[in-house]
Amino acid sequence: MLKYLMKRIAILIPTFIGITIVCFVVIHLAPGEPTDMQTELNPNITPEAIEQLKQHYGLDKPLTTQYFIWMKNVLLLDFGRSISTDARPVWDKIKERMPITIYINISSLIIIFLAAIPLGVISAVRRGSITDRSITVFVFIGFSIPGFWLALICMDFLGVRLGLLPISGIHSPGYENMGMIEKIWDITRHLMLPVVISAFGALAGLSRYMRSSMLEIIRQDYILTARAKGLPEKTVIYKHAMRNALLPVITILGLSIPGLIGGSVIFESIFSIPGLGKLFYDGIMMRDYNLIMGSLTIGAVLTLLGNLIADIAYSIADPRIRAS
Repeated sequence: MLKYLMKRIAILIPTFIGITIVCFVVIHLAPGEPTDMQTELNPNITPEAIEQLKQHYGLDKPLTTQYFIWMKNVLLLDFGRSISTDARPVWDKIKERMPITIYINISSLIIIFLAAIPLGVISAVRRGSITDRSITVFVFIGFSIPGFWLALICMDFLGVRLGLLPISGIHSPGYENMGMIEKIWDITRHLMLPVVISAFGALAGLSRYMRSSMLEIIRQDYILTARAKGLPEKTVIYKHAMRNALLPVITILGLSIPGLIGGSVIFESIFSIPGLGKLFYDGIMMRDYNLIMGSLTIGAVLTLLGNLIADIAYSIADPRIRAS
């Protein structure tokens, strides 16, 4: 198991370097300069002052030199200072925003895992029944509804019209004066809509994969043998069939992690949640290279860690992976 784990970690290193190179080049190929936000609105600024700003932020150096300097600093968790009015260290901004994004994505994954697998198993075991057809309709609705549109509808109906859930931020006014239980409940209410909506689309897709995998497994000879031995149906389905059916689903779940992290930009912007996605969006609007690259790097690290966890879960579910 340790050898397998070390092998997977070794693969992640060049993958991470490749991601940073692509992101760095693409961002610097975008039109405009990060200093434009400070110079375009100032009619009195001189070309010499513009050059001094570029020298200050290291933008006058060749692109390869900029990358190697930036990469050396990243290894020390130094993403530079934000090219904005506050000029704060990028890492300080990321540290403030990262926990909320991690919490939303982990909560979404838990909902996806706990809901998609039972739906897929039930749909496969009761193939062709009313239950199976009802789940299929639910899944197609999940596939067809855009996440941002569903978020706006839920905000209007549950938040504005019924007033059941808050529709922006992560806590209510007077949060500082609340007790511990009240604070937890307040944050939970604010994050309920973003978490459920971000999980909805992936849940629909994963339940279909689980159904297809389960249908293939229950047709295997060893399942027929288990039933012929007189084992209870629950044991056959949940002990013998479901564990093997989980293997492709775990892979798909690992691949869905980048989508969840990327979707944070949309949902955090819609719900005004001060997370990593909202920080990334603000950095793009400000052309803040350091902030954009810092957010992308942390997002890439979280994605690679998620895929590593999926690989570990895959090896636990299938001992043959560890043996090979």
